[in-house]
Amino acid sequence: MTVRARVKQIQVELRDGRDIPPMRLAEMLMQLTAMIGNCNTEIREADAEFATVLLTLLDQEKKANRAKIRAETTDAYQRKREARDTKELVLSMVGSLKYSLRALEEEMRLAK
Repeated sequence: MTVRARVKQIQVELRDGRDIPPMRLAEMLMQLTAMIGNCNTEIREADAEFATVLLTLLDQEKKANRAKIRAETTDAYQRKREARDTKELVLSMVGSLKYSLRALEEEMRLAK
């Protein structure tokens, strides 16, 4: 299963789940945190691929802005955007999970 697929799976579970047990929340948090490195690697590789495409188009075009626009219509740009968007989603879900776990911890502390 790809990183994007795992992130999507966790996203759906969080969206659909009302009463997710704290242990499952912690497990999802650990999984997402571990995926940040994978996201960084994908971003680095996608950026390098896009830079190659852009450089090729800059050599072919007379104007840099046209080359950039053409480059942004390629699969390399799509990959670059998906990688960055995936990392942004992962970081957002990590923050949400941390908040949820802190709120549950506070709730249990106050219930004592």
